[in-house]
Amino acid sequence: MTSITLMTVAIVGFLQLQCCSAWTTNLSPTTARLPSRLGAEKIDLDGNDASSRRSFLQTASVIVASSIITNSGFANADSGDDELINVYFGCGCFWHVQHEFVEAEKKTLGRRPDEATSRAGYAGGKAGALDGKVCYHNAQGIADYGKLGHAEVVSMRIPANKFELFAEEYCKLFDKDGFRPDQFGDRGSEYRNLVGVPGGKNSAYAEMLVKASVATGDKLDFAVGKGDDKDVPKVVFIMDTNEFPFYVGERYHQFHDGFNFGEDYPKEYNGLATKFAKDGENFGDCPNGLVGIGIGGL
Repeated sequence: MTSITLMTVAIVGFLQLQCCSAWTTNLSPTTARLPSRLGAEKIDLDGNDASSRRSFLQTASVIVASSIITNSGFANADSGDDELINVYFGCGCFWHVQHEFVEAEKKTLGRRPDEATSRAGYAGGKAGALDGKVCYHNAQGIADYGKLGHAEVVSMRIPANKFELFAEEYCKLFDKDGFRPDQFGDRGSEYRNLVGVPGGKNSAYAEMLVKASVATGDKLDFAVGKGDDKDVPKVVFIMDTNEFPFYVGERYHQFHDGFNFGEDYPKEYNGLATKFAKDGENFGDCPNGLVGIGIGGL
């Protein structure tokens, strides 16, 4: 190879690793005990209440039933075919996850790519936004999502009665052992597994999520998200979107190629961010990447 070619390969390789690699606030291995699959209903998970899949499902069913009887007011997933809800899913780098959910919107809802609502962004931190911003890592240190306790997620607006199908697509992102695609590359709280739904654990969606996990191999455990949660393999934190809202990510992170080498998506897909921006969508005014380039997290 020529020196120019070698330099190009090196730069591309470096850019591919930036979203989604070493810029993390919690790289130390967790010492938390994983939830028992068949054991006690609740155990301590570094300060988080964690339930086994089956006990969580039983608990959620009781909560849902009592809430419906007492008319507590949380969103009911069967309240109407046309009701749209905002939810988010996170498991590692959001580039790959966004692509999979754009495909899910197409397959499940018949949406064209330019109708997709899936957006990469941040959620799950106790601090919320800082001066109205949640940003990717940047040289100025402005509203860094990791320091604010957030994780990378993908938000979408979908019919309530289709949530379980989207939950199944989420569970399919994990391998047969319950590890996410980049489990051994991207580590730390910024890449933790979490799902945000209206009402959190006190909603019908929590029950649907656990059912979806059982239907796709019964490989995940669930815990109630309290914000700033740790990255625990095979555990998904359930968040209440009313308490832990979604913050949209920068334009350059939207519809990005995947994190693996060779995981390149069609140009039409990559161009959606520009199209939506031209149509007036606001992706915020955070700094343009770590060093101002605005490519691959830089």
